[in-house]
Amino acid sequence: MTLSRERIAEIWRYYQAGLINTAFGFGAFSLLVWLGLNLFAAQLIAHLAGMAFNYLTYSRHVFRGAAPARLRFILSYAGNYVVGLAMLYLCSRVIASPYLAGLASTVIVSVINYFALKHLVFRGRST
Repeated sequence: MTLSRERIAEIWRYYQAGLINTAFGFGAFSLLVWLGLNLFAAQLIAHLAGMAFNYLTYSRHVFRGAAPARLRFILSYAGNYVVGLAMLYLCSRVIASPYLAGLASTVIVSVINYFALKHLVFRGRST
């Protein structure tokens, strides 16, 4: 399987935006945990807070030529949340630190999220 230059550039933009999005989301998650909020409540709040920002970065920076769909994005992020919650649970069983468990689950879910956004949310424009 060979990747085109265009696809490689898109993946590069995805992870550029993803770093910014993750810094925001993980920063919010870490702050909420530090403030004493339950691990899973912190994840929910940070996930919801990051959705609008993520939509803008992905639709304007990563998938620029695609036809964005807000409803599909919201549904995708609902699925993303469930997968993230499951990954956080699994990681927290293996990794004692809630911060490292949150980071590990974020990395795993980011790969899954790329494919969901690419194939379900930001499809090519109809002509």
